Amino acid sequence: MNTPRVLMLDFDTSQYLNRDLKLILETARNPCVELCQDHINQTSLAGAITRYDPAVVFLLLGQIPLKRAGGFLADMGCNSGLNNPRCPMLVVAGDSEPDDLYQLLERGVADFVTSPLRASDILPRLWRLLNDTSHNISQHFGNNQVGQNSVSQQSGTGALRALVGRSPEFMTQLQRIPMVAKCDASVLISGETGTGKELFAKAIHQLSPRAKGPFTPVNCGAIPVELVENELFGHERGAFTGANASRTGLIQEANGGTLFLDEIDSLPLLAQVKLLRFLQEKEYRALGSSKTHRADVRVITATNLNIEEAVRCGRLRQDLYYRLNIIALMLPPLRQRPDDISELADHFLRKFAVKFGKRLTGFSAEARQQLSLHSWPGNVRELENTIERAVALCEQDTITEADIALPSSTKEAGPQSFQDAKASVVTQFERNYLQSLMLACSGNITRAAEVAQKDRRAFWELLRKHKIDARNYKNERAGLMQPTPRNDPGALILAS
Repeated sequence: MNTPRVLMLDFDTSQYLNRDLKLILETARNPCVELCQDHINQTSLAGAITRYDPAVVFLLLGQIPLKRAGGFLADMGCNSGLNNPRCPMLVVAGDSEPDDLYQLLERGVADFVTSPLRASDILPRLWRLLNDTSHNISQHFGNNQVGQNSVSQQSGTGALRALVGRSPEFMTQLQRIPMVAKCDASVLISGETGTGKELFAKAIHQLSPRAKGPFTPVNCGAIPVELVENELFGHERGAFTGANASRTGLIQEANGGTLFLDEIDSLPLLAQVKLLRFLQEKEYRALGSSKTHRADVRVITATNLNIEEAVRCGRLRQDLYYRLNIIALMLPPLRQRPDDISELADHFLRKFAVKFGKRLTGFSAEARQQLSLHSWPGNVRELENTIERAVALCEQDTITEADIALPSSTKEAGPQSFQDAKASVVTQFERNYLQSLMLACSGNITRAAEVAQKDRRAFWELLRKHKIDARNYKNERAGLMQPTPRNDPGALILAS
């Protein structure tokens, strides 16, 4: 068997990432893993990859802006290396923004870690990348607890079928899932109740290398405060009154797979401290135990609150927030994607027609209008429940307005005056126009205001009026920034 090489490309002038990563790799390595050292210049990255034929490349960026990093990666002609499954690249970054990291995933980077570097973050990722390139060397690393599941993305193509919609805001988040799934970073999903956060988390899991492992959902808000630690970490026999037998916690049950923590802001502060330690070290202790346990789990969290406000109020620890918010997804409420209502209704109609054994042809025009006029405060979940009830009670082959049970305020809203109807249409036009423009301008408010030929302040007020967050559209279509000149010395390749 050929000895696999691990190649380090160091663009970090501070050298602290180089030092820390080298220590981790040298501590874990053995003669069957080769670390090589050489000096390369800015134009020879692709050549170095060809010359050394590494199994994995570590790209140390340090404090270099990640947008600029994407530029010089393209400038060095390494796109073929980035997208080559035989030579996956793992980015090691200093301070970074979630959107910037996503941009590198979109370029073809296999995974990334952020400082401070820990063996519990580096080694599982390295093992998986080596395993994916057919180098069977897992026995040479001491982390036998690391999950060994590998699955091609094709096996998870059905994971996205439950996520229905075509609106720009929804598609922006939906298109991120395959890229987010292939890395092992923590994901924080924000959105109102009923927007589909668990469905997004499940799709990420099913498209990831952990797909053969368990997907374990937990609603933190539904667990009594005094039982949260016991549910997550388990307990030993005799740990407390009534503990007549040991019990495995949800973290251990999710070993090798994904743990989805919904309503993460409801987690008690003491449990947050223990969760933070687990995220950092992949270690935890069950209640009443002096033994440290390990588990290889990817954590996806969700909240229906303004998470930054929860941090400011002390409801969520700031250090835990930073650890969870490596990649952020923000799901739009249904009222901001009105064009999806009809398509979602058809989707649920087919689903529940099969469930109840009914042959239905669709909705009447009046029924569709009634659905489109409702504000849907309960979002997609409310729409799903409404359609299920309508299908169950419908006695014809078409669902009519009478079959749809909605709050009386919606049903009693009679014909509108000309001015009210005009205002409603103008409002809808403004929202659709702004969403499309922000998508085209990748969330750049200044550029969007210029295109719209409006004062930037006035344009920003329009966005605020329609509750459109420019961050949802950042860098989704514009790609990475163009490369800028750099004076960094040549990259360093670590070698034995």
